[in-house]
Amino acid sequence: MLLALLLVSAGIALVTPYFLTTDNLMGVFRSFSLTAIMSVGMVMVIVTGGIDLSVGSVMGLSGLVTALAFQNGFPTVVCVSFGLGVGFVFGLTNGLLVTAGRLPPFIATLGTLSIGRGLMYIVTRGVPVTPDTPEVFNAIGQGYVGLVPAPVIIMLVLATAFSVIMRFTTFGRHVYATGGNEQAAWLSGVNTSRVKLFVYTLAGAISAIAGIVAFSRYLSAEPASGFGIELDVIAAAVIGGASLSGGVGSVQGAILGAALTGIIANGVVLMNINTYAQQTITGGVILIAVSIDVWRHGRKER
Repeated sequence: MLLALLLVSAGIALVTPYFLTTDNLMGVFRSFSLTAIMSVGMVMVIVTGGIDLSVGSVMGLSGLVTALAFQNGFPTVVCVSFGLGVGFVFGLTNGLLVTAGRLPPFIATLGTLSIGRGLMYIVTRGVPVTPDTPEVFNAIGQGYVGLVPAPVIIMLVLATAFSVIMRFTTFGRHVYATGGNEQAAWLSGVNTSRVKLFVYTLAGAISAIAGIVAFSRYLSAEPASGFGIELDVIAAAVIGGASLSGGVGSVQGAILGAALTGIIANGVVLMNINTYAQQTITGGVILIAVSIDVWRHGRKER
């Protein structure tokens, strides 16, 4: 995946000199940072053999609740806590539906997706919420650390932390064991239901972080915020090597997958290609990635 990312970047750089400029690269990093942040939680869910379709709704609703808290005069820490709480509740609900309720992850998270999206329209009645916010909060989405945008810093911190967790901790090994062979993991003493509950809760909380960052960046909580982004997040994880059958995937791979789609989108604009072609190109990349995954599994079984 890293090689593919470098080849695509080199190809775009050969066509247009603007690609490798500092402003453009920082803009690209900022543009895919939200997808990358959410893919950190998504890849953990996919490794366990599940899927979370509700991340887009959780992102939008968390940003909306944060905006409403500011509108009602709450301090910054409380407003951010409310937004994170939404993600925690939705993630925990998804986990309970999958583990205690025994619902298929696709159905469970499709239901919470609709609930979250419906709540956004009920609360806003289709009107964006644009409260006054303090500068310290605005810096989360609009600030810089040197030349690097703050959302990119948040993405890198989360990616580094969860890469370490997935690779070097007992919890990470249990996540891979649950997705690789759930029955064998359970017989080996792994509480697979608890593992699934944790990863869905983490996915919800991480999506809430993305929602708060998005609201801080745009300072407007739109009723349609996060609509459809769950497909981009799943695509990033799959392109990055996560197997939808479970047991395979990595946080760094998901970040690279998000980066690849972001660079393709930027290249489409810089090369004056019809922007509608972006979805076609991304779809082709997904098919290639999944085909390679199927071929790899078939080869391993043989």
